[in-house]
Amino acid sequence: MSEYQECDLLVVGGGINGAGIARDAAGRGLRVVLCEQADLANYTSSASTKLIHGGLRYLEYGEFLLVRKALRERTALLGIAPHIIWPLRFVMPHVRELRPAWMIRAGLFLYDHLGGRHDALPSSHGIDLRRHPAGAPLDTSLHRGFVYSDCWVQDARLVVLNAMDAARLGARVWPRTRCVAARRDPAGWSARLRSTVDESEREVRARALVNAAGPWVSRFLDDTVHAHGERGVRLVKGSHIVVPRLFAHEYAYVFQHTDGRVIFAIPYERDFTLIGTTDVAFEGDPAAATTGADEVEYLCDAVNRYFARPLRPADVVWTYAGVRPLYDEEAGGNASSISRDYALHLDTHGAPLLTVLGGKLTTYRTLAGEACDRLAPMLGCGTRDWTATAALPGGDLPGGDFNGFLADVRRRWPWLPEAMAWRLARNYGTRVEAILGDADGLDDLGETFGADLYEAELEYLVRHEWAMTAEDALWRRGKLGLVLAPDAVTRVERWMAGRTTGTP
Repeated sequence: MSEYQECDLLVVGGGINGAGIARDAAGRGLRVVLCEQADLANYTSSASTKLIHGGLRYLEYGEFLLVRKALRERTALLGIAPHIIWPLRFVMPHVRELRPAWMIRAGLFLYDHLGGRHDALPSSHGIDLRRHPAGAPLDTSLHRGFVYSDCWVQDARLVVLNAMDAARLGARVWPRTRCVAARRDPAGWSARLRSTVDESEREVRARALVNAAGPWVSRFLDDTVHAHGERGVRLVKGSHIVVPRLFAHEYAYVFQHTDGRVIFAIPYERDFTLIGTTDVAFEGDPAAATTGADEVEYLCDAVNRYFARPLRPADVVWTYAGVRPLYDEEAGGNASSISRDYALHLDTHGAPLLTVLGGKLTTYRTLAGEACDRLAPMLGCGTRDWTATAALPGGDLPGGDFNGFLADVRRRWPWLPEAMAWRLARNYGTRVEAILGDADGLDDLGETFGADLYEAELEYLVRHEWAMTAEDALWRRGKLGLVLAPDAVTRVERWMAGRTTGTP
């Protein structure tokens, strides 16, 4: 055993819920350790539809409290991370056979007001698709539509930024570290953590344990802590496809497929369109989830019901899939109708064990706050909602104005190409200073790998964001993997292999 660590709280799982809990707890003064078996946001949290939203479709299932909570969180998250979260307008073409226009108007009115009109997002309204820019790629039979607001997010970066802030507040963050054993006694937990890189081990003694293992939540209970597994968790795979950009404007689309599922088509990384998602019951190892050919066909068919130009599976340039651990109290029903709300189960038969079930990206902060509140009486840290207004790293933009900040970046580093300035500002916000610093030109940023990726950015990712592989850097910390040539990816792999991850 090479290292021994004492802490108040051990959090197992480095997805959005685990990272959010670690940040909140560290900000309350607790000694926190966060471990994740792979890279941060390696699985479910980087495989979302990239939305911060109330969930318009949840209104049909009567999930009014969830929608209200999510809409309020949409406002809060836009305030603390305006660099990686930004407003997006959604167009819903009206198909008379699916539901009458008055029902859509009523639902959108409720959506506009359920969370309180405390944000600056525009309200919904009807449009004439024959005259509106969003009508251009649609089938000419569609004449009427509705527009409403939600937000877009760089999901994996949201996880990393929460982990970075947790580390700033004193938490130990250990990616690629699996909790292989945990034993409870009345005074606390003794856990054995093993590196998946070199097999070295650490022993952690914690006063409380949080199981935020996502789709592994039940397996962790059964195999590692030997507690009763939660049988109300259903694993559902969601897949997405990415294709070359299907439309020139900045609106997104929300469609309904023949089976009633809602499908999104969203502007993605400027040159692409993201389409998703599916809901498929899943069994097996969540780490091995992939997009099936039938899912690709399904998503293409959904878009082809609305777009004039047919989309074919051959047009797909990238797919990704993630397994969502949905909390299904009734253990039945259609996967699309299962609540996306969360549940927290606190076991106090000995040292505290808090298990996180379900949840969605948008409500991670309230989940984290409730989790810490539940543990507070046992850990003596008090209850306070400090994360609602504390900016995530890079999110302290003057006045929360991204466009103004981007203009400042262009003035400070006028030699930056426009697209590169936009990408760096969007990914890193005010932390861009740590990448560009006193550079006077592109040559000062070191080796270039193509697609405006330079050595200085990779150095930053290794030193401050736990990136260890090309996949970490190109597919989770950003999405340059979509545009880099294969030989450039190989060069990035070699460069990353020659570095070791620093501790933020």
